[in-house]
Amino acid sequence: MASSEDFALDLEELKQLHAIAKRPRVVSLISSEIRNLEKLTKEAESAPAPHTPAPVSAVSTATPISSAPKAASNPLLTYATLGSFSWDQDNDKLKIYVSLEGVDQEKIEADFKPMSFDIKFHDVQGKNYRCAVPKLNKEIVPEKCKVLVKPKRVVVTLVKASKGNWLDLHFKEDKLKPSLDKEKDPMAGIMDLMKNMYEEGDEDMKRTIAKAWSDARSGKTADPLKGYP
Repeated sequence: MASSEDFALDLEELKQLHAIAKRPRVVSLISSEIRNLEKLTKEAESAPAPHTPAPVSAVSTATPISSAPKAASNPLLTYATLGSFSWDQDNDKLKIYVSLEGVDQEKIEADFKPMSFDIKFHDVQGKNYRCAVPKLNKEIVPEKCKVLVKPKRVVVTLVKASKGNWLDLHFKEDKLKPSLDKEKDPMAGIMDLMKNMYEEGDEDMKRTIAKAWSDARSGKTADPLKGYP
């Protein structure tokens, strides 16, 4: 026969499941089972036991439904993206200001990495919110970053891995680099064009392009397109 301690462990797990359940029928079934287990736990505690009864604290460690730790990592939760925020910086740190009221410090899930951050705010007036930058402009020190909740906003502090000014929060590729490379090698575009024409053309076009390349390599002409109709 199960002991009161076994009932308590089962009860704790059921309460955690109850905290992440969404479907009304599932919530109702779990609630019913929780009531049954609570009744069985009381009966087991009141019945005489052959051994020394477990301490009261051992059978009352069930996590409250409102703060179940597994709720924060539930993949089924939906989040509203907080894409609009302001930020400023000094030589060592960068601060992000998110306008959001009713945030509970205990219900924040923050994930800082050297080149990104992802912060989730759970159960904010019945909704879940998310603020993330998948790729930062420069590196940060994850273990030194923090989230501070204020009455009407949340302040995210990012500690810079190296001192200095950031021109932007988000990483942006240098779009000028490819065009500069082409300017250095003006023949690159022609070579690509002829390669595509050769691969997609008929036999006559392939012979014509092959001859142009052969003439260019033998020194008859410097332009591989010279003589092409």
